[in-house]
Amino acid sequence: MKKLLYLIVIALLSSCGNKPLNVHEYSGYTQGTEFYIKYYSEDTEDFKAEIDSVLRAFDFMASVYNDSSLISQINRGEEPELPTDFITLFNRSIEISKESNGSFDITVGQLVDAWGFFKKANTNPDSAQVDSILQYIGYEKVSLENGKIIRDYNQTRFDFNAIAQGYSVDIVCEFLESRGVTNYLVEIGGEVRVNGAKPDGQSWKVGIEKPAKDPMDEQEVFRTLSVTDISIATSGSSRKFYVKDGVKYSHTIDPHTGYPVSHTLLSVTVIAKECMDADAWATAFMVMGIEKAKEILNNKPEMDAFFIYSADDGTLQTDSTAGFGKYFEE
Repeated sequence: MKKLLYLIVIALLSSCGNKPLNVHEYSGYTQGTEFYIKYYSEDTEDFKAEIDSVLRAFDFMASVYNDSSLISQINRGEEPELPTDFITLFNRSIEISKESNGSFDITVGQLVDAWGFFKKANTNPDSAQVDSILQYIGYEKVSLENGKIIRDYNQTRFDFNAIAQGYSVDIVCEFLESRGVTNYLVEIGGEVRVNGAKPDGQSWKVGIEKPAKDPMDEQEVFRTLSVTDISIATSGSSRKFYVKDGVKYSHTIDPHTGYPVSHTLLSVTVIAKECMDADAWATAFMVMGIEKAKEILNNKPEMDAFFIYSADDGTLQTDSTAGFGKYFEE
């Protein structure tokens, strides 16, 4: 399922002073979604071929939509050799699962499929089916030992969709920095990381999308952020859902209950240093809701979050951490 963009990248090309920089822009398709990369450098050389290679390697590692991928092999019970990037992804996922008390969980693969958000389409299981799947769900039921994935139940299936795109952004950024690029914007499936600035010294501009009433509505910027040296990720339910028999089913599944979340929170935008962290925590906060999210954020000064929710009268309301305000464009 294509991951729709919740962040709208506002790319503004500016001229600079005495020493002109070359602008490089590159867009395409990866992991079932679109990507956009923009960076400035003194060199005329671009890295399109290398970036394509990086993205292909990541897709082979973490995409559940690629039947030949590493994660698909693991879900089939095979034991492939695990590269360093996969070990990093797995370990950080388990850490965030523990810190979020299981609101973020990579063992939800069977639930995602049962609710029609994987290869099935618009299906909804009955309570007996949900209960039968729940026994296989839980980050505490899996581990990584001596380079091998250990599962309490062979039926447990992994889904890294709520963190993988953020991590792929980080990996592309690390590649650019290894080539001496320090002024860049990388966006994959709506997850964004920026560094440095544009040639005139201005910060990068990124927009938070206004929650849509219908998935087919045109995208509209709700608030614009001015950012640098930071990552931004948004999780939301306004575009990623289906309606069956008059009931709206969100794509965000609560690992504790086995059911899609049902509350007034429409989107969460998280700002963190690493994009994989912003991506995973945005999903965790969508699951737990505003109050519990803010309790966690009180103990994480390195992160900020912005919440959009629906009031009783249907109007859009917002809430945020105290530090988020400094990113708003004047």
